[in-house]
Amino acid sequence: MGIDGLTAPAAVFLDRDGVINRAIVREGRPYAPRRVEDLEVLPGVREALVRLKAAGFALVVVTNQPDVARGSLSADTLQAMHDHLAALLPVDEWRVCCHDDRDECDCRKPKAGLLTRHPLYDLSRSVVVGDRWRDIEAGRRAGCRASILIDYGYDEGHATQPDVRVASLAEAADWILSTMVTA
Repeated sequence: MGIDGLTAPAAVFLDRDGVINRAIVREGRPYAPRRVEDLEVLPGVREALVRLKAAGFALVVVTNQPDVARGSLSADTLQAMHDHLAALLPVDEWRVCCHDDRDECDCRKPKAGLLTRHPLYDLSRSVVVGDRWRDIEAGRRAGCRASILIDYGYDEGHATQPDVRVASLAEAADWILSTMVTA
């Protein structure tokens, strides 16, 4: 139950790089852009988000950004990147982990902290959309109803298999809207 005894809304938890904006792929592995100028919103993303929001889903970006901890991206630049994306897209909330694996925090995916830290959403009716196994595992650990992988064929193992594989956020939105009820 949510605030005042009302049912908590369902959310679509979205990874950032590779889901909302184009990831930079080197040697088969995805990397985050490090400048606002390098952000490129992927085709069909805005339209997919508008459809999901119209269906009653909260839209929450959950993103690992370890370049801040590693010193190759400033917190100010990261905030400027999110401000830029927020001006273009109907996202309700941004949840960011700026730690590296060695920090052993509870918010860095594949741990579920980014999804569970503020229990505003009904996780049993929510879905995670990501482009890496870490996103899929975080969704499983959080108890989300489904985890959807936008499969780019990255050169990394998939320790956790998704419920659904798609080629874009638009395809993920189609699946969500055809199979999930938000009310």
